[in-house]
Amino acid sequence: MPGRRSAVGFTLIELLVVLAILALLLTIAVPRYFHSVDAAKESVLRENLRVTREAIAHFRGDLGRYPDSLDDLVARKYLSMLPMDPIANSNIGWELIAPTDAVKGSVADLRSGALGTARDGTAFRDW
Repeated sequence: MPGRRSAVGFTLIELLVVLAILALLLTIAVPRYFHSVDAAKESVLRENLRVTREAIAHFRGDLGRYPDSLDDLVARKYLSMLPMDPIANSNIGWELIAPTDAVKGSVADLRSGALGTARDGTAFRDW
């Protein structure tokens, strides 16, 4: 029929309703996503600290001294690679702690060089 128009597409009201629903869902989902990402980074940091401290202890037990750097742990195959600090997003930002006793070496412990606090309120540098 020549006088009749076919309705193809969406009306402006329909598009606005869909966009409003999407915006509502995003306001619920996005904060949960970022919370999950932060929790994952904290878990990875804790695990990297644990594994590296364990490698330092094995190094000292085997050689009778502390490593001079984290690279010594990699060179002697105590670690496959330098650990990553996911909070600082770097593998060179570690705060190295020298031994307090007369044992040779430079690295008795390490801490994160990241600024800020974890979800439980403790500073990353205190882990």
